[in-house]
Amino acid sequence: MGKYFGTDGFRGEANTVLTAEKAFKVGRYLGWYYGTKHDDGRASVAIGKDTRRSSYMLEDALCAGLTSSGADVYLLHVTTTPSVSHAVRTNDFDCGIMISARHNPFYDNGIKIMRANGQKIEPEIEERIEAYIDGEIPEIPYALREKIGSSIDFSAGRNRYIGYLMTIPTRSFKGKRVGLDCANGSSSAIAKSVFEALGAKTFVLNNTPDGTNINRGCGSTHIEALQNFVQDNSLDVGFAYDGDADRCLAVDENGKVVNGDHIMFLCGKYMKETGQLDDDMVVTTVMSNLGLYKALEANGMKYQQTAVGDKYVAENMMENGYAIGGEQSGHIIFSKYATTGDGILTSLMVMQTMIEKKLPLSALAGEMKMYPQILKNVRVRDKEEVAKNPKLQAAAKRVGDALGNDGRILLRPSGTEPKIRVMVEAKTNEICEKYVDEVIAVIREEGLAVEG
Repeated sequence: MGKYFGTDGFRGEANTVLTAEKAFKVGRYLGWYYGTKHDDGRASVAIGKDTRRSSYMLEDALCAGLTSSGADVYLLHVTTTPSVSHAVRTNDFDCGIMISARHNPFYDNGIKIMRANGQKIEPEIEERIEAYIDGEIPEIPYALREKIGSSIDFSAGRNRYIGYLMTIPTRSFKGKRVGLDCANGSSSAIAKSVFEALGAKTFVLNNTPDGTNINRGCGSTHIEALQNFVQDNSLDVGFAYDGDADRCLAVDENGKVVNGDHIMFLCGKYMKETGQLDDDMVVTTVMSNLGLYKALEANGMKYQQTAVGDKYVAENMMENGYAIGGEQSGHIIFSKYATTGDGILTSLMVMQTMIEKKLPLSALAGEMKMYPQILKNVRVRDKEEVAKNPKLQAAAKRVGDALGNDGRILLRPSGTEPKIRVMVEAKTNEICEKYVDEVIAVIREEGLAVEG
């Protein structure tokens, strides 16, 4: 973790942590850095943004920084994170930038930088940007005269992405009644067009962004509204996206939530049956549910685990050529079509599976049984000290041995806060609660916790 950049870019409250001045400097460095890769010193960068009020401010600041360093900036305007990734990969841009804080409240924002292949930028470049922001490296030159960059409308790039999504399903969605919760975010401008073009009877909610209502009581982090909407309108399925539409959760015809683990299972199983699942492998993070792993094994599939973060899932998939991977939260990557999580693409793949299998979503997802899971956070003085504590390690091993094949324990430091996350999965909530509390008691007995 860097000072400003985490696993998902530079994120924080707008004008507190993430200021226009810092965004300007991010643009200055990127414009100069990628310009050095060209004989004429002129880089090309695509920028997209979500619907937050501060996204417009940060877009202007980034654009000023980039063009003042000699880069040409192509503005995709309000669009999704995966559409920026697609634009970068298919139009030979040096990099892409998405302005979004994903599922966070409207007053937060973020800068997510993508390299030419559409994946997240290398950590070493983030480190150099941080050093430039903090004045730890020399000032870089401004572009002068005709070398100053241009700002170019590139809404066509978003439209090409919409067209690309429409080509992916091989069956019409005609006759299907589909609900879409756009979280008052980026998918508001895209999802309905795609589903209607594919023939679905589409019902949309939370697609009237006003700059402050993104993710507010809606979308994948507040899926209750979609659950009720699907039932009240007798829909076949519902899909909920987050603010920048790189994640998707589903709701079946009975109003039951179908999470990312369910989606990886049902899509992975269909892909295996149709010869599309390379090495029969599904890539997950360590936080996926034990029920997913048991369901995969029961159906002849394998899995690999990465650290938490779709960045790590994507890296594993691209290095090994795997076809599907993701997170329980709904970041699902289908590597044949994208190099990043794509919520709208995920919903299309779920629809394709339902139609090809001629089964409702409840039947497809019902083959996987979720294990009860309890996760508690403990604030600590020093995360490294906790990780090395022998009594805590022994306690975790005792719990793991006691659970055997019917559960698991995971101790994980927070990536952004001085906290240890203690998670247990088991057959019942009571067993989970018992063992989580046992381990937390050891953390406190060892004087590792910060009380209050």
